[in-house]
Amino acid sequence: MNSRRQFLKGSVAAASLLAITKITPVQAAENSFAGVIYTKKNPGKWGKKVGSHLPSIHIENGQVNLVTKHPMSAKHYIIRHTLVLEDGTVVGAKTFYPDTKKAASEYTLPAGYKGVIYATSFCNLHDFWLNEATV
Repeated sequence: MNSRRQFLKGSVAAASLLAITKITPVQAAENSFAGVIYTKKNPGKWGKKVGSHLPSIHIENGQVNLVTKHPMSAKHYIIRHTLVLEDGTVVGAKTFYPDTKKAASEYTLPAGYKGVIYATSFCNLHDFWLNEATV
Protein backbone atom coordinates (compact mmCIF):
# COMPACT_ATOMS: atom_id res chain seq x y z
CA MET A 1 0.00 0.00 0.00
CA ASN A 2 2.86 2.38 0.78
CA SER A 3 4.32 2.16 -2.74
CA ARG A 4 0.87 2.81 -4.23
CA ARG A 5 0.56 5.97 -2.15
CA GLN A 6 4.06 7.05 -3.19
CA PHE A 7 3.14 6.48 -6.84
CA LEU A 8 -0.07 8.53 -6.48
CA LYS A 9 1.79 11.35 -4.68
CA GLY A 10 4.46 11.29 -7.36
CA SER A 11 1.81 11.40 -10.10
CA VAL A 12 0.14 14.44 -8.53
CA ALA A 13 3.51 16.15 -8.12
CA ALA A 14 4.45 15.35 -11.72
CA ALA A 15 1.11 16.62 -13.05
CA SER A 16 1.57 19.85 -11.08
CA LEU A 17 5.10 20.22 -12.42
CA LEU A 18 3.87 19.73 -15.98
CA ALA A 19 1.15 22.36 -15.52
CA ILE A 20 3.40 24.95 -13.87
CA THR A 21 6.61 24.60 -15.89
CA LYS A 22 5.19 23.61 -19.28
CA ILE A 23 7.51 20.59 -19.28
CA THR A 24 6.69 18.18 -22.12
CA PRO A 25 5.54 14.60 -21.52
CA VAL A 26 8.80 13.31 -23.02
CA GLN A 27 10.82 15.50 -20.65
CA ALA A 28 8.72 14.20 -17.76
CA ALA A 29 9.30 10.61 -18.90
CA GLU A 30 13.02 11.24 -19.00
CA ASN A 31 13.03 12.77 -15.50
CA SER A 32 10.05 12.36 -13.17
CA PHE A 33 8.72 9.13 -14.69
CA ALA A 34 12.02 7.48 -15.59
CA GLY A 35 11.56 3.77 -14.96
CA VAL A 36 7.81 3.98 -15.64
CA ILE A 37 7.73 5.53 -19.11
CA TYR A 38 10.54 4.78 -21.55
CA THR A 39 11.87 6.92 -24.42
CA LYS A 40 14.65 6.68 -26.98
CA LYS A 41 16.82 8.91 -24.82
CA ASN A 42 15.90 7.11 -21.60
CA PRO A 43 15.18 3.43 -22.22
CA GLY A 44 16.04 2.56 -18.62
CA LYS A 45 16.51 -1.14 -18.04
CA TRP A 46 15.31 -1.84 -21.58
CA GLY A 47 18.25 -0.20 -23.39
CA LYS A 48 18.44 -2.95 -26.01
CA LYS A 49 14.70 -2.80 -26.73
CA VAL A 50 14.38 0.71 -28.23
CA GLY A 51 14.30 -0.43 -31.87
CA SER A 52 11.52 -2.94 -31.29
CA HIS A 53 9.43 -1.03 -28.73
CA LEU A 54 9.56 2.71 -29.49
CA PRO A 55 6.73 3.57 -31.90
CA SER A 56 7.89 5.16 -35.15
CA ILE A 57 5.85 8.12 -36.39
CA HIS A 58 5.21 8.93 -40.04
CA ILE A 59 3.16 12.04 -40.86
CA GLU A 60 1.80 12.88 -44.30
CA ASN A 61 -1.11 15.16 -45.29
CA GLY A 62 -2.72 15.11 -41.85
CA GLN A 63 -2.43 11.34 -41.52
CA VAL A 64 -0.26 9.80 -38.81
CA ASN A 65 0.96 6.23 -39.07
CA LEU A 66 2.45 4.52 -36.03
CA VAL A 67 4.43 1.31 -36.30
CA THR A 68 6.16 -0.62 -33.56
CA LYS A 69 8.62 -3.07 -35.12
CA HIS A 70 7.88 -5.82 -32.65
CA PRO A 71 7.16 -9.51 -33.16
CA MET A 72 3.67 -10.54 -32.08
CA SER A 73 3.13 -13.81 -30.20
CA ALA A 74 0.92 -15.12 -27.43
CA LYS A 75 3.66 -14.58 -24.86
CA HIS A 76 5.08 -11.25 -26.05
CA TYR A 77 3.26 -8.56 -28.01
CA ILE A 78 2.37 -4.87 -28.30
CA ILE A 79 -0.95 -4.30 -26.56
CA ARG A 80 -1.81 -0.77 -27.62
CA HIS A 81 -0.93 2.39 -29.54
CA THR A 82 -2.27 5.81 -28.57
CA LEU A 83 -1.85 9.18 -30.32
CA VAL A 84 -2.19 12.35 -28.21
CA LEU A 85 -2.00 16.04 -29.17
CA GLU A 86 0.16 18.57 -27.35
CA ASP A 87 -2.83 19.77 -25.28
CA GLY A 88 -3.65 16.25 -24.09
CA THR A 89 -6.42 15.52 -26.58
CA VAL A 90 -6.46 11.83 -27.47
CA VAL A 91 -6.72 11.51 -31.25
CA GLY A 92 -7.20 7.78 -31.06
CA ALA A 93 -6.00 4.43 -29.83
CA LYS A 94 -5.79 0.93 -31.20
CA THR A 95 -5.64 -2.28 -29.20
CA PHE A 96 -3.70 -5.25 -30.55
CA TYR A 97 -3.93 -8.94 -29.75
CA PRO A 98 -1.31 -11.69 -29.85
CA ASP A 99 -2.59 -12.89 -33.23
CA THR A 100 -2.29 -9.39 -34.78
CA LYS A 101 0.27 -9.62 -37.59
CA LYS A 102 1.78 -6.14 -37.15
CA ALA A 103 1.56 -3.40 -34.50
CA ALA A 104 0.51 -0.59 -36.85
CA SER A 105 -2.17 2.06 -36.55
CA GLU A 106 -3.36 5.12 -38.47
CA TYR A 107 -4.95 8.36 -37.25
CA THR A 108 -6.27 11.55 -38.80
CA LEU A 109 -5.15 14.81 -37.21
CA PRO A 110 -7.64 17.65 -36.73
CA ALA A 111 -7.74 19.88 -39.82
CA GLY A 112 -4.87 22.36 -39.83
CA TYR A 113 -3.25 20.97 -36.69
CA LYS A 114 0.25 22.26 -36.06
CA GLY A 115 2.20 21.30 -32.98
CA VAL A 116 3.66 18.35 -31.13
CA ILE A 117 2.09 14.91 -31.15
CA TYR A 118 2.87 12.07 -28.75
CA ALA A 119 2.73 8.39 -29.67
CA THR A 120 2.70 5.58 -27.15
CA SER A 121 3.33 1.88 -27.47
CA PHE A 122 2.66 -0.56 -24.65
CA CYS A 123 4.33 -3.98 -24.55
CA ASN A 124 3.04 -6.72 -22.28
CA LEU A 125 6.61 -7.46 -21.11
CA HIS A 126 8.63 -4.29 -21.69
CA ASP A 127 6.30 -1.57 -20.46
CA PHE A 128 5.18 1.81 -21.78
CA TRP A 129 7.10 3.68 -24.52
CA LEU A 130 6.69 7.31 -25.61
CA ASN A 131 7.82 9.09 -28.78
CA GLU A 132 7.09 12.57 -30.13
CA ALA A 133 7.06 14.42 -33.42
CA THR A 134 6.21 17.93 -34.60
CA VAL A 135 3.62 18.55 -37.30
